[in-house]
Amino acid sequence: MDTSSQPETGSALRRWLLQGFHRPGRKTAGPHHHETPHKQHRWWQVMCLTGVDYFSTLGYQPGIAALAAGALSPIATLLLVGLTLLGALPVYRSVAGQSPHGLGSLSMLERLLPGWRGKLLVLFLLGFVATAFIITITLSAADATAHLLHNPFFPAALAGWQVPVTLVLIGALGAVFLIGFSEAISIAVLLVAVYLGLNVVVVGDALRELAVHPELVTGWRHALTTEYSGPLAMIAVSLVVMPKLALGLSGFETGVAVMPLVRGDLEERIRGARKLLTTAAGIMSVFLITSSLVTTVLIPAKEFEEGGKANGRALAYLAHERLGDWFGTVYDLSTIAILWFAGASALAGLLNIVPRYLPRYGMAPDWTRATRPMVLIFTAVSFTITVLFGAQVEAQGGAYATGVLALILSAAVAVTLAAHGRRQRRATLGFGLVTLVLGYATVANIVERPDGLVIALLFCVAIVATSLVSRATRSTELRVGEVALDAAALRYVTEAGDLRFIANEPDERDRREYDDKAGEAWALHRLREDERLIFLEVTVSDASEFATDLHVVGEELHGHRILRVASPSVANAIAAILLHVRNQTGVLPHVYFHWAEGNPVGALLRYLVFGGGDVAPLTREILRQAEPDIRHRPLVHVG
Repeated sequence: MDTSSQPETGSALRRWLLQGFHRPGRKTAGPHHHETPHKQHRWWQVMCLTGVDYFSTLGYQPGIAALAAGALSPIATLLLVGLTLLGALPVYRSVAGQSPHGLGSLSMLERLLPGWRGKLLVLFLLGFVATAFIITITLSAADATAHLLHNPFFPAALAGWQVPVTLVLIGALGAVFLIGFSEAISIAVLLVAVYLGLNVVVVGDALRELAVHPELVTGWRHALTTEYSGPLAMIAVSLVVMPKLALGLSGFETGVAVMPLVRGDLEERIRGARKLLTTAAGIMSVFLITSSLVTTVLIPAKEFEEGGKANGRALAYLAHERLGDWFGTVYDLSTIAILWFAGASALAGLLNIVPRYLPRYGMAPDWTRATRPMVLIFTAVSFTITVLFGAQVEAQGGAYATGVLALILSAAVAVTLAAHGRRQRRATLGFGLVTLVLGYATVANIVERPDGLVIALLFCVAIVATSLVSRATRSTELRVGEVALDAAALRYVTEAGDLRFIANEPDERDRREYDDKAGEAWALHRLREDERLIFLEVTVSDASEFATDLHVVGEELHGHRILRVASPSVANAIAAILLHVRNQTGVLPHVYFHWAEGNPVGALLRYLVFGGGDVAPLTREILRQAEPDIRHRPLVHVG
């Protein structure tokens, strides 16, 4: 049960792919396990790390909002800001307090729904997580390409190379991670500071233009009153189109994922994370409202359409048109940099989430903990998505919004259930209302743009299918961390001499049960009646868990010595105890079973799902894999 660092055997390619791969050994972290980060930072510095994802949406959000809502874009954006400040922000401030180790809302749902329900739900939601992060990579790269191709200094001959240039950017991102990439908060702080500073200049100049020429705003208001009968009609239509603008909600899940990087003890970390979330939401809300207003009023509607100069780059259009091509180029470069870094943040998030959940569930091979193979997989998926959507920013908006809304909705459900469990009625009602609103937004977005749901479901099906196959293929691994015997159990095995264990499924636990079991063992296995037998009883705790530690308790009942333990898997527990006792005493133990009745296929399925099944052959197979030397392998007898 040792921990190996990286494989020493195999081809050069295999060694390169698995370089730096640290196998966690048999001891597997539970759902509440956390690690102390190597370096912690002030909350505002960590905010910039989440900001490369959250703030970078300004590169494409105003254009998508104008294309989706037209002249209603500022009103629809105002409703989105209301959902941000009154819905998403309170939800994630609560998540920060209940999951302070960076595990986020998924771990809350896993904890609130134990067993297979929680794990299958997490697997399903991981499909939406993958959608949100993958589309972050592809959409950010596509928008960076749009800024690059529309720059007046970029060669005009490459104007139609949207897909190839986007693929190059994604490939470069993957290459950096293959070489070795470590997120640097100092780079994020610099990028965010420069990018937000440039946006203050662009938006500020546009607002000054509106102040100097108020007739522009009057014309916009006149267009609204001409097209719509009144404020209620405007709000109603804005509510319909608002879910399309949900891209402006991205970044909250990342905000709680980076909590371990916030400096201080647990309470300080929670306070810092809440400041981070609140400040980021406040900054973004101001930019969303002002940018949607100035872009809607100052940019002709035709420029937002496909092929238009403001398509996917509304603020960049204003930067070039109003402040000149040199300033516009600086703005383009800043936007390209933060969008590229947003893709890096998303890829880092994927590389963090997959090892955190799937291998612990036994639903991914160990090599998924290695960075390079996963980088190749995620890069290939990103290439596929880019080609399917033609590297168009607006075309990917629905899929992105679906992933973002599903994540925030799951967080809202988690905090609602948590508040209900603590009997906090007001909090339950408040979060329940937020859940309903987010549920509406999610459903409306899916109905309007079902392509996002299709992509998310494809990810869900792929994750669940491969996870279940992996769980089945890894079912005969020895997946026990530590085995600890209490004083009585240790005394039983050291005093026994020859170690002979009777596997017993506890029932009534009365004298007759143990006497009959001992008599059957003496009769079927021809054991001497004077041999001291030890009963080994395993009760299944949570069969959905893949690995656990074992705490073995010894007791004497009706004149028989018994070892009792709880485990997700009966066969795994028995095999682990036999190996542990062998190592402790130096005596090769024997274990005695009876053949189980019933179909062996059904027994295997019961083992995979419920931890029981045909225990004898499974115990023997686990021992065979764990101990290749037959001379030192505990002996399994079946009668």
